Amino acid sequence: MFTIEHDFDATVVTLVDEGSPHLEEDVKIQAFEDCYTVEQWDPHSRTMQKITFSHTQLRELASALDLPEGSYRFVPEDEAGKG
Repeated sequence: MFTIEHDFDATVVTLVDEGSPHLEEDVKIQAFEDCYTVEQWDPHSRTMQKITFSHTQLRELASALDLPEGSYRFVPEDEAGKG
């Protein structure tokens, strides 16, 4: 299950783990104008863990999920046809 909320400065997606015997904490993804943040509560350290991605890093991560093992470089569409 997931929820989507639109705040004034970010779009917030929350992923809720359900259905398996070992449930993980909710994952909160915030899309800002200049970056994305991913947060998850860590019950072992009792802290909120946060990772910040640039737009390029998140686009590459999404692409990587469907690719086989290897090394890749993302080439923007406007540069793909050049030289």
